[in-house]
Amino acid sequence: MSERSERLDTSVVIADQVRMGFGDVEVLRGVDLEVDAGEVACIVGPSGSGKSTFLRCINGLETVEQGSLRVLDQQVGFELGNGKYHPWSAKRFATFRTDIGMVFQRFNLFAHQSVIENVMCAQVQVAGRSKKVAHDEAVAQLERVGLSEHAHKKPHQLSGGQQQRVAIARALAMHPKVMLFDEPTSALDPELVDEVLVVMKALAEDGMTMVVVTHEIGFAREVGDTLSMFADGVIIEHGRARDVLDDPQHERTRNFLASVR
Repeated sequence: MSERSERLDTSVVIADQVRMGFGDVEVLRGVDLEVDAGEVACIVGPSGSGKSTFLRCINGLETVEQGSLRVLDQQVGFELGNGKYHPWSAKRFATFRTDIGMVFQRFNLFAHQSVIENVMCAQVQVAGRSKKVAHDEAVAQLERVGLSEHAHKKPHQLSGGQQQRVAIARALAMHPKVMLFDEPTSALDPELVDEVLVVMKALAEDGMTMVVVTHEIGFAREVGDTLSMFADGVIIEHGRARDVLDDPQHERTRNFLASVR
């Protein structure tokens, strides 16, 4: 981790007092966070604390209502023109998201397609690559996540851990600059968790910038550079991952960590 830390030279995500909600419910109530290039930023906290919503703001699936959120040096969802900010078009969002890979709790694979077709789909339809280029990329990414021999199977023929690795390969095939993980192991049986975490650890060692919402405290300790504790729509504690885990300062952080260890 110290070697990776030496490569951190730019802020990839800069959140400044980010607020948003659904109707009368304010979900994010002033989130401040910076994530550097090559950093593994782990986010923990109870259900309903705003963790997943914050990730969805990063890749533009939700719209920030107040504050500022810059990702890859872009104000997410808006661009400045003639002295005013204007909302992005659907095409502009699609282009932006090619740089932001996201892996959800559920795998969201196309059931009627084979594994390799799932990994090729966005490459062809969104990135505009030829089928030959997309196929070669899919083969390479499936090998990267250890699923080469399953390329022509359908998702239902795979375990949950294997399906999640396909979802990771699909995201990596777009050559993202940032990877977002929203509790990627929470829907898996315990015996399948490690195979997904091994892939994520390898990505971290390769220098991928990652924002990871997780309850896997062992992963956060071993791989995480920073750890942020969400509660009630704000970050109540933030610091180096091992420092927060070894000596949490906030009572709610201590109580939460005790409940998941």
